[in-house]
Amino acid sequence: MSINLILADDHPLTRAGLLAYLSKEQDFNVVGEYADGEAAWNGIKDLRPQVALLDIRMPGLDGVSITRKIKEEGLPVVSLMLTSYDAQQYVLSSLRAGARGYVLKSSTADTLSRAIRIVARGGLYLDSEVANTVEEGENMSPEPISAREREVLLLAAKGFSGKEIASQLFISERTVQTHLASIYDKLGARNKTESMLLALKYGVVMLEELLD
Repeated sequence: MSINLILADDHPLTRAGLLAYLSKEQDFNVVGEYADGEAAWNGIKDLRPQVALLDIRMPGLDGVSITRKIKEEGLPVVSLMLTSYDAQQYVLSSLRAGARGYVLKSSTADTLSRAIRIVARGGLYLDSEVANTVEEGENMSPEPISAREREVLLLAAKGFSGKEIASQLFISERTVQTHLASIYDKLGARNKTESMLLALKYGVVMLEELLD
């Protein structure tokens, strides 16, 4: 099944290069490309792509603001940041706004393809070069996460549904939801994305485990 994408970047050469590459991938369908945030936001509302590939800094609305608006309006669109900025403020603000992935423009084309496929199926993807940024933080530990909760958290972060997690772990969907609720409570998280952000920060899981 094809993944419908929109691409937003204010640099014409970057857009052209990305479009040329993405168009070669059989399961990618670029339905729109935009040079500024306002146009990208209108395209997202009109086209409802599965994945919005967004630059952080653009004229008009920036990528973080677009991501926040997607979340506020409850649109079925996943934001994936593709940017040159690896500063902590950009990474954390993007994820807290609701982005499901963060990839640097210095990454390989294969890395970008993998990130798109992972976030499209509901997973979380962080470029390995920004891992340390996310994992940095206060030296404090949350309430201990059990081994089973950790398994559930990792599977959820990879995009598996409650039903799929239940099947893999031989437990009920209700038990899966109970584990997720417990994880959120222990980490002080409000959703799956925030729980993974905090789990990385506290060392509950390692980035390499998400990329297996």
